Amino acid sequence: MLVKAIKTRPLLPPNDNLLSVIKESVLSVAERSIIVVTSKVVSIWEGRCVKISDKINKDELVKQEADLYLDKIMTQEHPVMLTIKNNILIPTAGIDESNANGYYVLWPKKPFLSAKKIYEFIKKEYKLKKFGIIISDSHTTPLRTGIIGIGIAYYGFNPLRDYRGKKDIFGRKLKMSQTNIVDSLAAAAVYEMGEGSEQTPISIIEDVGDISFGTSQDECSLRISIDEDIYSLLLKSGKWKKGGTKK
Repeated sequence: MLVKAIKTRPLLPPNDNLLSVIKESVLSVAERSIIVVTSKVVSIWEGRCVKISDKINKDELVKQEADLYLDKIMTQEHPVMLTIKNNILIPTAGIDESNANGYYVLWPKKPFLSAKKIYEFIKKEYKLKKFGIIISDSHTTPLRTGIIGIGIAYYGFNPLRDYRGKKDIFGRKLKMSQTNIVDSLAAAAVYEMGEGSEQTPISIIEDVGDISFGTSQDECSLRISIDEDIYSLLLKSGKWKKGGTKK
């Protein structure tokens, strides 16, 4: 598998043209590639930016953007608000201030629709038939230091590799194992793209084995309800409050 980060000009909040940046920065894309784009530049493309000022209360902004939230807690380094957004456990509803030039950058409003729009542009511009799109973000893992990549949306391929019913090397039939292709590839891409001043918000992954391409997809393929999750006891222990935009 080959993962290549693409250098681009800076996309400037509060609004910039991601598609023109892709066109000027990506010279070619091979068939069966996966194109990973950071959620931040997708949000800037969509104008999902809020100017940081004394009039904007970040905590209230987080509550508006979150589906569910916990009141702010104090970690060892700084206070943080834990949230669930789009069925993903994420701090501060994904709102970020790094590389944002004085803005809060929110997550894309409808990330799966955004992924589809990027897919349609790539298909037309580069004359491709089989490829995929992932919109990525950085994510922390409980009880682990550092960040990894996660896919908040995808389009153009089956997001799971299913081992259920198959046998392991000793002949034992697998009952639950499925590989999350989206987050696995997002992790590799985010590592290559970096987190600082690299200026590489796009990554192209080639030679990915055993992927089924196609546009007939279910956005809920990777989702598990809190009741079904193996960490449900921990997730249910918090006093979650319902978020959402104020009326």
